[in-house]
Amino acid sequence: MSGNAISRRGFLAGTAGVIGAAGLAGYMSFDAWEQAYADDSEKHGTVSTVHSLCNGCSNKCGFTAYVVDGKLRKLIGDERHPMAKGKLCARGYAYAEIAYSKDRLTDPLKKNDKGEFEAISWEQALSEIGDKVKEIVSSDGPGALMMVQDPRPSGSYYAKRFMAALGSPNVYTHGAACYESRESAIKQVIGSNSWTSDVANAKMTIFIGRSYADGLRPAALMAVEKAHEAGSHIVLIDPRFTNSQKFADEWVPITPGTDLALVLAMCQVLVTEDLYNADYVAANAVGFDEFRQNIAQYTPRWAAEKTGVDETTIKRLAHQMAEAAPACSIESGWRGPSGCQYKNSGELARAVACFNALLGVYNQKGGALLYPGVSAGKLDETKFPSTPKPQSAQVGSDEFPLAVDGSALAAVKAADEGKIKGFFSYNANMVGGYSNPSYLASVVSGCDLSVCIDVQMSETAAACQYVLPDTSYLERSELPAFASGAVPSVSMRTQVIDVVHPNTKPVDEIFTELAKACGVGQYFDFTMEELAKAQLASVGVDVDAARQMGTVYFNDKAFSYGTTPKWKTPTGKIQFASDACRQAGYEATPSWVEPETMPMGNELRLIEAKQPIHSHTMTANNETLMGITKKYDLTRAWINRSFAERLGIEDGDTIEVSNEKFTGTIGVHVTDRIVPGALYLPSAYGVSVKEQHTAYGVGLRPADFLAFNLEPGYGSTMSHEACVTVKKVNA
Repeated sequence: MSGNAISRRGFLAGTAGVIGAAGLAGYMSFDAWEQAYADDSEKHGTVSTVHSLCNGCSNKCGFTAYVVDGKLRKLIGDERHPMAKGKLCARGYAYAEIAYSKDRLTDPLKKNDKGEFEAISWEQALSEIGDKVKEIVSSDGPGALMMVQDPRPSGSYYAKRFMAALGSPNVYTHGAACYESRESAIKQVIGSNSWTSDVANAKMTIFIGRSYADGLRPAALMAVEKAHEAGSHIVLIDPRFTNSQKFADEWVPITPGTDLALVLAMCQVLVTEDLYNADYVAANAVGFDEFRQNIAQYTPRWAAEKTGVDETTIKRLAHQMAEAAPACSIESGWRGPSGCQYKNSGELARAVACFNALLGVYNQKGGALLYPGVSAGKLDETKFPSTPKPQSAQVGSDEFPLAVDGSALAAVKAADEGKIKGFFSYNANMVGGYSNPSYLASVVSGCDLSVCIDVQMSETAAACQYVLPDTSYLERSELPAFASGAVPSVSMRTQVIDVVHPNTKPVDEIFTELAKACGVGQYFDFTMEELAKAQLASVGVDVDAARQMGTVYFNDKAFSYGTTPKWKTPTGKIQFASDACRQAGYEATPSWVEPETMPMGNELRLIEAKQPIHSHTMTANNETLMGITKKYDLTRAWINRSFAERLGIEDGDTIEVSNEKFTGTIGVHVTDRIVPGALYLPSAYGVSVKEQHTAYGVGLRPADFLAFNLEPGYGSTMSHEACVTVKKVNA
C-alpha cells in the first residue's frame, strides 16, 4: 500500500456514520459533512484539495477530495459540477472504499487448465493476448473482435481507439441493458437521443417508470424538490410506489408493460379533441396526417382495459398537460419502460417524444429541453493520428438497425454462432447484469480469447481467460469529461491518492500497452496527459486551470429558451412517421405492441429497479452500503397484499421465486405499494462470484430469471419480460 494512502478501516472510521445517515436520505450537504468532522482532525496536518469525479455510477458527479498529509479524509460534492451541485449521494461517499477493498484485483491473472486463475506478469499477459489477437485478425479478420465498455472519460476514448486501430467496428456500451431503445427511438422522432425535462420550472411533469430519488443524480433530485415546493403538478406512473412519491402529487399504478397504451391514448385525446398545438406541428413536423389516422383507434377506454388505469384518469392527465403546455413534458426516462425493459420499449419512447411534440414543449421554459454540448476539436494528426475506418459493418447492425449505439447482446449472439472470436471488456459487467448470466458466461468463456479489465473480480471477469487489474478512480487522472447542459461544461477526474497496489495500471496505460502488443502501437504514441492537454486546448481551455477549477463552463454556448431545435432527422423535421421504423418491421407511426410475456394464473411479472444506495451490482461489494442493505432488509421482494393473502404469505416470510430459468428464496415485503400482478426485486444483489466477499450470496439477481431474448429492431435485453411464481417456504 502507498505511504500516502489511508487504510480502508481508517477511511471508514471517518465516514461510516455520515454514509449511514445519507443512505436513505439520498444526498448530503457540505454542512452535514462538516458537522460529522467536528474532531478537528484536519487542524493537525497539511490539508490539500483535489477536484475529481465520482465513479459510483455513470453520472460521474464532481467532488473535492480533502487530503491530509497525503491521506484521503473526506469527499464533498462540488458546487460547480452540473450533476452534483454541492451534493453527493450515499454511493458517492461510500464508493471511495473501492481503493482499499480487500477484494481488489492486484495482479494480471490467467485461467489455467483447471479453470483457476493464476497470477502472471504483465509481460506474459500482454504478449499472449497480443499474439492471440493477431491470430484472430489473420484468420477471421478484425470484425471477429468485440469490446464492451461502460463509458468513462478515458475508458471510452481508449477502448474505441484500440478497437479502431485493430480495424474492428464492434465497440459497445451497456446501452442494450439500459437506455438503447429509448435513445434510438427518440432519435427517430426528433433527431436527438434525449431531452432534459425542465422540471424545476414546469407547471406539470409526468414521470413514467423513473424515480429521481432512486436512480440518484443530486441535481435532478434538487430540481424535482424545487418543483414540488413551487406547486408544480408531478405525476408518477409506475407499477410501484417509489421513493420519489415524496415529491409527487399523485401515483398512477399501471399494469407493467402497458405504458405505451397509456401514452397512445393520451395522444389520441390531444388529437381528437384538438388540444394539440396545431401551428407548432404544422411548422415543425412531418407525418402528422398518418399519425392522426393511426392514433384514432387508441381510445382511453381501450387503454383502460390494457393498463388498469381508468379512462377518466387518462383523459384528465391529457387535459391537464394541454392546460400546462408549453411548461410541461413527459420526462424522457432512462432504463425504465422505454429504455430496455419490454418488447414495446422503443415504441413507448417514440410515443412519448410525439406526445411532447403535440404540445410544442421542446425548448420551452418548463418543457423538454435539447441542451447544447461541446466536444474536443480536431487534434494534430502528426501527434494523434486518426485510426483507419473499419471495413466491415458493426455486428448486429443488420438485425437491429434502429440501435444507434449498437447492441452488445447482438454481438454476444454472434459470438455464440462463432462469428466473434475475441472478447474484451472494460469496467462493464455484462455477464452479471445484462441478460441471462449463465448463458452470457458460457458464451464469453467459449471465445478463443476473452479479456476483462476491471478493479474487482466480476462475473464477466470470472468468465474470461485473462483479467487485467485497473487502478481505482481515486488513483488516476483521466481525459476531460465533456457534458451538455444549460451551459455546456467540461470536468476533470484528477488523481487523489497514490496507487495502492503497485502492479495495477490505469486504463490509458493498459490500452496503450495492449495496442503495442497487438502491433498497432503507432496510434498510441502519446501520453494521457498530452492528449488531455490537446483536447482542452482545442476548445480554448488550459488543462491546469481545468484541474484547479474542477469544472469549466462554456458560457458562450449557453442554452436559450424559445429557440427552435435543429431536428437532426432524415427529413429535418419532427417525424411522427419514420421510414426507418417501417423498414425495421414496425408501423411508421407509434403503434401498440403487446409485451412479449403476460402473467397467467398465479404468475407475476418480474420487475426490477435501482435503490438509492446502489448502482446495480457495481456497488454491492461495499461494506458500508451493504451494511445499510442488511440493517433495513433491502433485498426483499415486494408483492401486493391482496395477492399475498390468497397464498397465505405474510410480511417478513421467506418465499420461493421460480420460473423455468431459475429458482431462489428471498424474504418478502407485503405491501399495497405495488400492483397485484407484479413482483419487484432490487437490481443490486445476487452477486455470484465468491471473490466479492461482501456481496456474494446476498439477495437474488433479477437477470437470472431472464431468457436471452432481444427487442426487435433495437437489440435491448427486455429485462422485464419474465414471469415468475411464488410460494411460501415453510420454516
